[in-house]
Amino acid sequence: MIRLGSLAGYPFEGPRLLGGWTAPPSPAVFAVLHQPDEGRQRYEVIYVGHADDLAGAELPWGHPDAPSWIARAGGKWRLHIAWYEVPGGLRSHREQIARELIAIYHPSCNPQQYDRAWRDEWIGDYTAPTTGPLTTGRTPSDAG
Repeated sequence: MIRLGSLAGYPFEGPRLLGGWTAPPSPAVFAVLHQPDEGRQRYEVIYVGHADDLAGAELPWGHPDAPSWIARAGGKWRLHIAWYEVPGGLRSHREQIARELIAIYHPSCNPQQYDRAWRDEWIGDYTAPTTGPLTTGRTPSDAG
């Protein structure tokens, strides 16, 4: 298991070597990963997508973006995959998670990129008995 997302909030299955992997017939968010230094257990997210049925998404090599993954990783046997079957999730949930991951990791093989910025007026002021003031920074570099 690998955790991806803001505050590593999504438990993805994997990573598994993409070549030889059999996609499960279920809706999920997936991340294509590259291991830049094979001696270390660190991965770079190079593509994020989602599918209503992973088995029908033409993974691994029939996917329309597979050539860019292979070029980025330096070969198809250097690619890994992780996937997250969103419990009770609708297509809109998977799309939202995929956009969040793209905004966080800026995967080089995703043509569409998203901005992580947010503004106070988008949320507004509110109080509730279960909330307190923000205790962390708004960007990862502010955390600490």
